[in-house]
Order: sequence, then structure tokens, then C-alpha cells
Amino acid sequence: MALFEARDVVKSFGGLMAVNGVSFQVESGEIFGLIGPNGSGKTTIFNLINNYFPLTSGDFLFQGRSIARKKTHQICHLGIARTFQVVKPLARMTVLDNVIASAFCRVHSTREAQKLALEMIDFCGLSAYQDQTAKGLPIGLRKRLEITRAMATRPEILLLDETCAGLNPREVDQAIELIKAINRRGVTIIIIEHIMKVIMTISKRILAIHHGQTITEGTPEEVSRNPQVIEAYLGDEYAQSQ
Repeated sequence: MALFEARDVVKSFGGLMAVNGVSFQVESGEIFGLIGPNGSGKTTIFNLINNYFPLTSGDFLFQGRSIARKKTHQICHLGIARTFQVVKPLARMTVLDNVIASAFCRVHSTREAQKLALEMIDFCGLSAYQDQTAKGLPIGLRKRLEITRAMATRPEILLLDETCAGLNPREVDQAIELIKAINRRGVTIIIIEHIMKVIMTISKRILAIHHGQTITEGTPEEVSRNPQVIEAYLGDEYAQSQ
């Protein structure tokens, strides 16, 4: 049984069909990539998974049970955490306090929350910044804080939405290593990413979508050679570079 499954997921906003019949399964311990052009429905799928938007039809199953009617905070408590494409820290609070706030999803005392927060801050490489306010961090560190906050909820599945967007090459390499380290801890990852170096390096399988519909699914090599993916997303220049 797959750890997570999307079944014929549909989301319409009035006359706009943002997601149209998308299905996929994610195995425990996997890094599963989600790619497609801007506006193809990738982030909408994340918003549907954590019920930020309600489904029009279809279902999501986590550990074999439907979560489609669960509230957002209940889904987090079950073990599905996410980051956002536009990072949303508690800007006037310190890095440590940001992560403590997330840790209360799993623990029930300030002492336990601080212990868990410090553990995740150290794991994610933010110890040197733990007393700085979140609004003063550069984009690379704010992205890392976003991941740290999500990890403080002790997720079984982590949804990463363009974690590497806006980062310089060195920061991208660091992000790749952090994502791999998170996966080695047993966390299953579903990742949206436009930087091909990231998605092709870390994903076991990739789902490509366009106009809210599935183009293809397979290994990075299979997806990158698919003519429809090249036409809709990667482009001829990418194909010629391979």
C-alpha cells in the first residue's frame, strides 16, 4: 500500500479547471517530484492536499485513509507538513521562536518545544541565526527557516514548494544536501521545483502536469525524454543539452 495517494483529483474555480483528474501514488521514503509550467496546477495540488482549498472531486489517502475532509491543522497533526513558495515566517519573532511555535504541533510544554526546536535548528544549519528576527534573514535563510519550521512538526510527508527558487548556486547545492538529509531521516518528500538540477538529482520519480492534467510519470530520465514534457516545459534547449 502506498503511503500517500491522489485519486482523480479535480479543482475548479468557477469556469477555470485548475486541476483535472490528476492521480498519483507516493511510496514511503520516496522523493517524488512534481513539475510543469507556471500555472499548471502544481501549487494548487499542494493547497488541496492540506485542504487550504477544498476539493471539487476526488480524494487523497494517507496511510490508506481519506484525508479530504480533514481540516488543515488536523492534516498537519496526522503527519503532512508543507512549505510555501512565498515564505511566510513570523517576521517579528526570532528564528528560535518561529520554530518553537511549530513544535507545539507535536509537544505540549515550552521546555519540550524548545528542545525540539533547537534540535531542528541544528539539523537544518540555522544555529548561528537562532536569535535573529526572521524578517532580517536573507532569502536563502528564510527558505531554510521555512523547512525547519515544517520539520519541527515531525512530519512523515514533507511538501516542498519551490524551496530553491531565488537561491544562488551555492545555496541550491546546500538545499539539495538538506533535502537528502531530511529524506535519510525517513521523511517522504513531495517536491515542486523548476530548477532541473534539483528535481533531476533528488527525485526517484516525477509527475509532469500541464493545464492541470497529467502529461507523464516516470523516472527523471524517462520524464526528461518525453516529447510532450519537452514541448510543454523543458524546451528544445534542455533536450539538446542532454
